[in-house]
Amino acid sequence: MPDSGYPWPIETTRLDNGLRVVVSEDRTAPAVAVNLWYDVGSRHEPEGQTGFAHLFEHLMFEGSVNVAKTEHMKLVQGSGGSLNATTNPDRTNYFETVPAEHLELALWLEADRMGGLVPALTQETLDNQREVVKNERRQRYDNVPYGDAWLRLLPLLYPPGHPYHHATIGSMADLNAADLATFQAFHTTYYAPNNAVLTVVGDADAAEVFALADKYFGAVPAREDIPAAPDGRTVARTGRPVAETVTADVPAPRVYVAHRTHPFGTPGYDVATVLSTVLGSGRGSRLYQRLAHGERLAQPDLVGAYGVDLAHAPAPLIATATARPGVTAEQLAAGLAEVVDELATVPVTAAELDRAKALLSTTWWRQMSTVDGRADTLGRYATQFGDPAKAAERLPAWQAVTAEQIAELAAELLHADDRVTLTYLPEETS
Repeated sequence: MPDSGYPWPIETTRLDNGLRVVVSEDRTAPAVAVNLWYDVGSRHEPEGQTGFAHLFEHLMFEGSVNVAKTEHMKLVQGSGGSLNATTNPDRTNYFETVPAEHLELALWLEADRMGGLVPALTQETLDNQREVVKNERRQRYDNVPYGDAWLRLLPLLYPPGHPYHHATIGSMADLNAADLATFQAFHTTYYAPNNAVLTVVGDADAAEVFALADKYFGAVPAREDIPAAPDGRTVARTGRPVAETVTADVPAPRVYVAHRTHPFGTPGYDVATVLSTVLGSGRGSRLYQRLAHGERLAQPDLVGAYGVDLAHAPAPLIATATARPGVTAEQLAAGLAEVVDELATVPVTAAELDRAKALLSTTWWRQMSTVDGRADTLGRYATQFGDPAKAAERLPAWQAVTAEQIAELAAELLHADDRVTLTYLPEETS
């Protein structure tokens, strides 16, 4: 497989109603991945409507005009396919991978819930899925050690009024307060063909897909005046570090150190991606070598760093470590900060850089190795950058990053006076 680029064909069209359709033919196996990116995530949510984008991830499986409740899943799985959906601050996507002969079924199902969910949405369904989301919050965030870290980090990184200030799970109070008509209006506003990208990758040719897309999606009307998300690309620096300490039912102290960098897809974020890999990916990383293996402050499997690929704001780079028995939170935080600070002063070695790029290359080609991984990637680049073929730029951009660029970014953005630190302390036991 090539070292860079995108070695499969990409063909695109736009329907009269604005739906962008992306097709990448691959006859390797008789399967197709269908992926629908809607340009709506938590950053689009107006005040008082947090959690709406994520709730619709659930509601879209609960029936539409021609598909009864739970039938969407049954039809896809009964055809030998798999399916799911996800929501993040930037988008909501729905996807299925099916045997190639069931491509038409998958497209019909997606079109039916794009254009036909609102008439089928009932108060009973809404109430039921609100309870499902509340239970999800309890299971994923509230009742899991350190589970609410992301919910706490976002408002520390982004000020009130910023589109990334709140997490996709949203406010339960907002979900409870909204009536059926408000939810119907949200779907009508954002679930429009001219606010979506349909991507099909696999055993299908472009002409066939374009014809089927027009057959099933073509009658869904475009929607005018879709509100743009608030501009979040600028976050004023305060020149003051921000810290929060949480005492909770956790087994050991844990520290998160976070900084705002650059938006995903920019040259600066490519540097941040390689930097975070050097800093915290695997046992060869600086954090592991220093805090877990060397000074033995952190638990070996609970130390690392990563970027969060947000495309419309300075995306966060997060480093984290969990203390070994007998190590205090203060010792851990000091060690973590020291390793981060040294990125600006201790040059990244050629071996560190080569290792990081090899890891990123492996991650990239693992994503590209499946039709569903490629469909999601092409949908992302079409939605966020206007051109699915720009996906071919990402790996070469990582490979071009230099040690000097890493040091420059660290000196510019990872300094202590613009740092967010979140610390968890175990509750005292009697």
